[in-house]
Amino acid sequence: MIPALILLTVFIPWAGALLVSVAGDARPRLQHAIAVGFSIASGIFALVLLALTQIAWQGNAPAWVGTDPYFAIPLGGAFGSLSFLTDGLGVYLAAIATVIGSLAVIFSVNYMHGEKQLGRYYGYVLLFIGAMAGLVLTSSMLFLFFFWEITALCSYALISFNNDDPKAVAGGIKALIITQIGGVGLLLGAILAYASLGTYEINAFLQKAPSLPSGILAVAAFGFLIAAAAKSAQFPFHTWLPDAMEAPTPVSALIHAATMVNAGVYLLARFFPAFAGVPYWKEAVIAVGVVTALMAAAMALVADDLKRVLAYSTVSQLGYMVYGIGVGGIFASQVHLLSHSVFKALLFLGAGAVLHATGTRDMRLMGGLGAKMPFTRGVFLIGAMALVGIPVFNGFWSKEMLLEAGLQSGAWPAYVIMLLGAGLTALYTIRMVSLVFYGAPRSELHAHDAQTAMRVSLGVLAVGACTTWLLTGRFGTLLAATLPFHSLNVVGVREMVVSTLTSPATYLALAVVALGLLIGWQREKLAALGRLLKIPAGWARDSFGFEWINREVVSAVRSSSDGLSYTQTGQLNWNVAGILLGLVVLMLLMFLGA
Repeated sequence: MIPALILLTVFIPWAGALLVSVAGDARPRLQHAIAVGFSIASGIFALVLLALTQIAWQGNAPAWVGTDPYFAIPLGGAFGSLSFLTDGLGVYLAAIATVIGSLAVIFSVNYMHGEKQLGRYYGYVLLFIGAMAGLVLTSSMLFLFFFWEITALCSYALISFNNDDPKAVAGGIKALIITQIGGVGLLLGAILAYASLGTYEINAFLQKAPSLPSGILAVAAFGFLIAAAAKSAQFPFHTWLPDAMEAPTPVSALIHAATMVNAGVYLLARFFPAFAGVPYWKEAVIAVGVVTALMAAAMALVADDLKRVLAYSTVSQLGYMVYGIGVGGIFASQVHLLSHSVFKALLFLGAGAVLHATGTRDMRLMGGLGAKMPFTRGVFLIGAMALVGIPVFNGFWSKEMLLEAGLQSGAWPAYVIMLLGAGLTALYTIRMVSLVFYGAPRSELHAHDAQTAMRVSLGVLAVGACTTWLLTGRFGTLLAATLPFHSLNVVGVREMVVSTLTSPATYLALAVVALGLLIGWQREKLAALGRLLKIPAGWARDSFGFEWINREVVSAVRSSSDGLSYTQTGQLNWNVAGILLGLVVLMLLMFLGA
């Protein structure tokens, strides 16, 4: 039954993508119904798969030993097998992708009402949901790359969904180019693994990694780090995610907050046992996470676009997860991944309700919307408190686990910076909430509260932001039982609560958060201090120079392409001569090599 559930979880959304396209844009009601039905079905299959996996492993020794997948579909040749493995890491992330995907689709019923090209929109969303489930469930590095690239394609297509908007098209192209840099790193690692071991199986690679030549392992390790950094918008590839906010907001919630951007964190966690011993690899992971978390928090603090604030916040929180992996807190990083998926999807969909009601993303034009949108304000506040790390909400527990893991690792400078990041998170969050929902209205906006389908998605996610931390014990037990090559510091819910509430580091973090909240609340009285920070604020608005680097790279590529254009004479004889000359040179090289 489990093999069937895996295939249904992955391929049912793809069947829905085909049907919603066949239905045609002349029947939008049918398209909404197909998209909602197939996405919910995928979520149900993923939850049943999770439950059956939990039952199968509970209290038992592993039913398989070593490197074999749970089941595989032989394809032959260099493709190996389309293989899958039901371990805790994969099934939990598949459940996250499909459940939050279904909530984003339900939200879209109201958000995309009256929009043209619904078939294209829902087709790519459903294709993405299936690809993300396949990415985390497959045990083949080749098909990990295959699903990885499909998610990148869907991301590009959905960012550019409004293809008559130059900013949307530019944002999609930018995301595609930068994430493809990461795809090269992932493909390189998969090819090296196959060339060295003769298999694409992930667990076979984890088992035999110590026997690989150190140079090959190092290239694979840093190739995978580049892949993860590009996919998860980490330094120095962080600039694509804010521009991806040109996508419809449900896409931002699903792809650019809750699922695809977590793929890089998943990649690092999955392959950590193989690369942990590579010299300077863990230090590089820590550095990437720390720099990203701090820079993105600073950029969120000066942004005026509501969705861009949330985008920078996502980049920063992903930096916390990457940092957690670098210090060895694999379990803590994955718990925070779960928490973040829920509360950030809630925040993005809440922002979508605001945008849908007001028609603007500029927080400077808002103010006082809480009186007109009390339900949206209430659920948004729950997401904001989870993001900040207020006790009881899921973000509090997982963030404290991450900070505790960093403290235990002995990486003191990194820990101090991450504490500072927690204060900045509180500061930009209270600024965002107060600019949108409180104070006097700063313009005439005709707002209305979230509609019925929106409320369903927002309500479910709000409950999740309050309760998903209760899954920590079950999640940890399943991870410990099904990841034989990982050394995990797993704790149950009671142990997590006791250790968190009795640790002095928790109260230090809460004090930093409280200071950030206080400064944010009194920011108008501290305007003079803000003027002293005018120069670094300008740096933050320009992504600390990385946007300039992007522009220079684009300019260099254009210049080189203009130069290469002279080689295209349009004369067939010259083209044939060039091909023959290249063939002769290749044969000479082969002869000399032999």
